[in-house]
Amino acid sequence: MTTLLEIKERIRGFCSKYEVYLVPVIKSILAFLTFMTIRSQMGYMTRLNSMTVVLVLALSCALLPVNAIVAISAVMVLLHLYSLSLAAAAVCLIVMGMLVLLYFRLLPKKGFYAVLTPLAFVFQVPYVMPIIIGLMDDNPVSILAMVCGTVAYYLLFGITVNASAIAEMTEEDTVLTKFIEVMNQFLSNREMVVMIAILAVAALVVWCIRRLAINHAWLIAIATGCLMQFVLCLICDMQFTLSVNMSHVFVAILVSAAVGFVLQFFFFNLDYTRTERVQFEDDEYYYYVKAIPKIYVSNTEKKVQKFSGDDAPITRKDLAQEMEIDENLLDF
Repeated sequence: MTTLLEIKERIRGFCSKYEVYLVPVIKSILAFLTFMTIRSQMGYMTRLNSMTVVLVLALSCALLPVNAIVAISAVMVLLHLYSLSLAAAAVCLIVMGMLVLLYFRLLPKKGFYAVLTPLAFVFQVPYVMPIIIGLMDDNPVSILAMVCGTVAYYLLFGITVNASAIAEMTEEDTVLTKFIEVMNQFLSNREMVVMIAILAVAALVVWCIRRLAINHAWLIAIATGCLMQFVLCLICDMQFTLSVNMSHVFVAILVSAAVGFVLQFFFFNLDYTRTERVQFEDDEYYYYVKAIPKIYVSNTEKKVQKFSGDDAPITRKDLAQEMEIDENLLDF
């Protein structure tokens, strides 16, 4: 355990020391994964499929706010859909416009959640997002960023799955007819509604339990959130006959639990055996405080000073400099 604590402190020290370099690198990696996902899932506009374009956009995001990834991704999606169908691009523009207004109005600083949520769906681990948001965020409104990311994913997924049907619509079909067809496909997606409900409820439950003044609050929150998501997925699958593979859900929830335990180890690792309760008062209130120390191992670097050797013995002047005292004090 001590070795793990030392590794944790080294990692935290490294991240704190090189934060100015790590943050741009992380943003570039997120941007690259996002743009590559759009390129692989859609790719209807050949000019945007160039790896050079993807790399340039990803590297430029290192110098821009996280919200730039959201904006550039939206533009890329619209351009790809425009190459596929004007109606699909119009539907995407309306839905994304509503999401952007909601996002930038209420959640201007939650870009990481909005970017991570679609990526979590792509990698088939969406159940990790309620754990991350519930544990790491102090404001439950951040759940809306996850909801926006979920809607964006299902919108693009639905259009991608039905791309051939949309492209094969006859020229006699008006743009309005195509628009209504695409919009109906999006609004009739029961799986999207169910997933939004499951993820939002789980995130809210994890957030509420994590804030309770009880021992092992984070561990209880992680276990409750993961169990709730699995049970809700099972119930909804039986009730609405969704195309959900429960074995994949189980594996994804195990991954989510592992991520939660890692976050708990790095950010909320407490020693409950040394819990202290303090009581004090002022002119107006009595205060009852429960103090739980963090488990902390300091990394002290040992310095070995060589005072003498075979080749060059130390002089009185060198000794005074090492001891940081006046050389005359060594006269005895």
